[in-house]
Amino acid sequence: MSAKRRILQVALDVLEIERALEIGRESVEGGADWLEAGTPLIKSVGMDAIRALKREFAPKGVKIVADMKTVDTGAIEVEMAAKSGADVVIILAVSDDSTIKDAVRAARKYGCELMVDIINVSEPVKRAKELENMGVDYICVHVGIDQQMVGLDPLELLPKIANEVSVPLAVAGGIDERKAADAVKLGAEIVIVGGNVTRVANVCEAARRIRQSMDAALREIEGERARGAIESERWKKERDEEIREIFMRVSTPNISDAMHRKGVMRGIKPLFPCKIVGKAVTVQTFEGDWAKPVEAIDIASEGDVLVIKSGASVAVWGELASLSCKRKGIAGVVIDGAVRDVDEIKEMKFPVFASDFVPNAGEPKGFRRDKCGNHLRRSRSEAG
Repeated sequence: MSAKRRILQVALDVLEIERALEIGRESVEGGADWLEAGTPLIKSVGMDAIRALKREFAPKGVKIVADMKTVDTGAIEVEMAAKSGADVVIILAVSDDSTIKDAVRAARKYGCELMVDIINVSEPVKRAKELENMGVDYICVHVGIDQQMVGLDPLELLPKIANEVSVPLAVAGGIDERKAADAVKLGAEIVIVGGNVTRVANVCEAARRIRQSMDAALREIEGERARGAIESERWKKERDEEIREIFMRVSTPNISDAMHRKGVMRGIKPLFPCKIVGKAVTVQTFEGDWAKPVEAIDIASEGDVLVIKSGASVAVWGELASLSCKRKGIAGVVIDGAVRDVDEIKEMKFPVFASDFVPNAGEPKGFRRDKCGNHLRRSRSEAG
């Protein structure tokens, strides 16, 4: 499964609605997913900015974010923004807990999401944990312009918070093409870009370059995960093969001793001298019912051992089932019950251990049925 696309949010920190709409159109063309009515725009023209952005971009599937920078009266300001069309409302983490809790309740009531900006918080990691416990939808790791001027970088803080919370993280503060890619690698799900898109000559191209850098970073992450999964699977396979090889070299009595003489199946005999090692696929069935053993053939993987418990007077295993297992690479079968077609199984040299050998076979009583009551056919295997 591929990783979820990271969100590019463009902050429209301008003063006029028409200018915001113009930049928004070019940003969306370049790959922006969310458009933010920045605080300067909201202070300049109020909720009309949110309404205008909603009318223009909601039909294109673009979410509208309202950066309210609320620090008090959380419920009222979230309600106001949500009713104007905001999909996400941003408030400040320096607010009192009561303000944030009221904002969370209002967001749930009016159908928007709540992002909390940790700008200027003295203990950002601790506050992020508190915000998560209060139920916010997103946390924004943000370093303001004045802080950037003295050398602070949101990418230094981002991994510290990402390691402590599971809430989706946004990152903001001087993000350019290179930093956008780094932010994705460090755990940001939302990358917020302002001046590096909105204050350039070609807004569309700037947004496109940042979009491409984010997507390239995500592909790199997916590649690393895939390589890790392959290596993990290879290690697991090598480990299983090593364990199987060790067990094949050790005598069964020694294995019994190592298990403190526990776990022995009594009265089980091989059809011919042989030894099998593999992961057990266990089956319990009624006496004479070979449906479940046959289904187990389909479930088992190459190298597995079927271990079947059934009655001893009617066979639940035979030639055809053994042939199906041999073709699939199943290591062998152990049956606390009866087997038939002994000569044929010996001839094909398929390892079978059983407690009894009888000529009569049972019936597929446990087979699943279709809506008409007919037995469902199984592929590649039958009882012998």
